[in-house]
Amino acid sequence: MALEDRTGILTRGDGATIAYRACAGRAPGVVFLGGFMSDMTGTKASTLHRFCAARGHAFLRFDYFGHGASSGEFAAATVGRWREDALEVIDRLTEGRLVLVGSSLGGWLMLLAALARPARVASLLGIAAAPDATEALMWRRFPEDARNAILVKGSIRVPSAYDPEGYLITRALIEDGRRHLLPERDIPITCPVRLIHGMADKDVPWQTSLDLAHRLAAPDIQVILVKDGDHRLSREPDLALMLRTLELLLE
Repeated sequence: MALEDRTGILTRGDGATIAYRACAGRAPGVVFLGGFMSDMTGTKASTLHRFCAARGHAFLRFDYFGHGASSGEFAAATVGRWREDALEVIDRLTEGRLVLVGSSLGGWLMLLAALARPARVASLLGIAAAPDATEALMWRRFPEDARNAILVKGSIRVPSAYDPEGYLITRALIEDGRRHLLPERDIPITCPVRLIHGMADKDVPWQTSLDLAHRLAAPDIQVILVKDGDHRLSREPDLALMLRTLELLLE
């Protein structure tokens, strides 16, 4: 039987608020970390919530600073701030061992949280995970004029297939991201890791997951490639694959 949901607002020590939805249940619990400019109402987050509730596992999803129903202006957001949000909800809203599920940039935050709380993390599931995204997928890809505009003006907007206004990229986001880049090799994460990636992903190349698998110290890593899968991986077969993979990790 599905367990009752709870919706709440967590207030940080600095007065900022983090919106979340959760259900109680047995361990290991599952925490979902969404992608860049995504919120907790997305398809993958909702699907995971229903799955965990139906099986009696604890589940938590939340909005980062500057996202969704949480406080803050996106222009002031950084990777470090989002990492703090993830650790705040893990420390204050969950118990026991956890499976972290990270989508896109949330895959980077998943890894940063696992490094910060190794004793709490049972396993990791990345969905088109994008470690080091601000450097590898933004700064290094930007043409010189865009880089100069960020340095001089402090921000630019870049075209996005998901937002007609484009995505705001700030100098603070880029510079703070460099403080959270992962090691080039032997990332000290040793729990089981599963990485699902679409080979038709136009935003985060599927080779990113192969590279991450090489960089992680964990001996139990599987990379699962979906030949026609896009970045979102939100089609019914993609969601079914995500849930099958999670079910094995929960066992």
